[in-house]
Amino acid sequence: MTRRQWLYSAAALTAPQRRPNILIVLGDQLPAYALGCAGDPNARTPNLDRLAGEGARFVNAVSNCPVCTPFRAMLQTGRWPLTTGMIANDLRLPESEYTMAEALREAGYQTGYIGKWHLDGPERWAFTPPGPRRQGHQFWAVNNCSHSYMNTFYYRDSPTPIPVKEYEPAVQTRLFQEFLRKRNTEAPFFMTISWGPPHPPYAQIPEALRVFRPEQIKTRPNMQSPDLQSLADFYSQLAAIDGEMGRLLGSLDTAGIAGDTIVLFSADHGDMLSSHGKKDKQIWYDEAVNIPFLLRYPGRIRAGTKPRTMVNVVDVMPTLLSLAGVAIPKSAEGKDLSPVLEGIESAGQDASLIANYMPFARQAFQYPEWRGVRTATHTYVETRKGPAELYDNRRDPYQMKNVVGAPEHSRQQSQLAGRLEQMLKQTADRFEPRENYWKRYHLDIGDSGEVKYTSRAPKH
Repeated sequence: MTRRQWLYSAAALTAPQRRPNILIVLGDQLPAYALGCAGDPNARTPNLDRLAGEGARFVNAVSNCPVCTPFRAMLQTGRWPLTTGMIANDLRLPESEYTMAEALREAGYQTGYIGKWHLDGPERWAFTPPGPRRQGHQFWAVNNCSHSYMNTFYYRDSPTPIPVKEYEPAVQTRLFQEFLRKRNTEAPFFMTISWGPPHPPYAQIPEALRVFRPEQIKTRPNMQSPDLQSLADFYSQLAAIDGEMGRLLGSLDTAGIAGDTIVLFSADHGDMLSSHGKKDKQIWYDEAVNIPFLLRYPGRIRAGTKPRTMVNVVDVMPTLLSLAGVAIPKSAEGKDLSPVLEGIESAGQDASLIANYMPFARQAFQYPEWRGVRTATHTYVETRKGPAELYDNRRDPYQMKNVVGAPEHSRQQSQLAGRLEQMLKQTADRFEPRENYWKRYHLDIGDSGEVKYTSRAPKH
């Protein structure tokens, strides 16, 4: 344990017993491997690496449905996509769903959300008014969905948009600092900061923050025809948000509340970045489903650890509520992992369900509907036609050799197939064609196989 790690642990042990503050910070479209602490030679992420060193880095966290809106709905509710109907982008989270923010608000927390929301339906530029559509969040500085990082806007409590003419994450850091200054220091807070980067367009970054050149990039063995300029811009975006992470952590230090604040950094899904010749997400490879998950809670989570338990998105709500001493609602379908975090239990979970119920947009008719199991050692995937791919992630970390159907892997495949069948039953998933879900959830689907959305920029 380093001196800094020891100081954080010691500070928490002497802190008054009260409910902790909770700060969730999300990158968008960031694979787990792309951090310095994960061994990426391209990454300049000293602040995220610091967070991992002062807390735990969960190496087996997965985005169970590697798409933005489904992830965000799972995070808010602790419930699976087929339970809430949030199976694709640009759907509105039903007001009847009970969220983590609502549970914490009822327990006396000040709640807030800054950044990308993407849970308020197909109007990506929509103003979300105060009330039920904010799902329990009080402080509000949000754009439903905009990947314009240098010329955008956000809303507060008025439908008049507030323009942003600089790098968006820097503005969002200042909004969090405003929240800290104005909050009631006698009550704990729950805040989510959701950045747009490093989601494409990667090139939307100030020139001063463009710190990588294409010739500097070291590519992964499974990348096919990589665009080195795009990769350079991706890593520049990552370095830029790491700088903002440093400012967020510094704000907690300055306020004297770092030892009494749970900090979680994660991402809604990964990015293929040309691995396996693919872009974006929606597919079962680790570049898309394996997400960063760094959790610091001094005195409760041992610094510098790498728990092997599988972490599902639906587990976040019950786990954080448990750490905060707040009752977990019966509606939550995830598992409380706090006993594993605190060393009370060692095993945790050994498998996670991964799925895409309706691949859309460019992938709409390239990818079949698929379901799978990701364990600490293997990835197994089925389509509606049957077994599709199996990877031994220990011996083949870049998933370059599909061993499905190989006799020497038959026992492992049979076990994983059985586990998948069990998980589908537990989540009431009959593995139906995507068109069935379109009809069941009354989705307005366009020719590209995605929910029709609008992206009309408001006047400001």
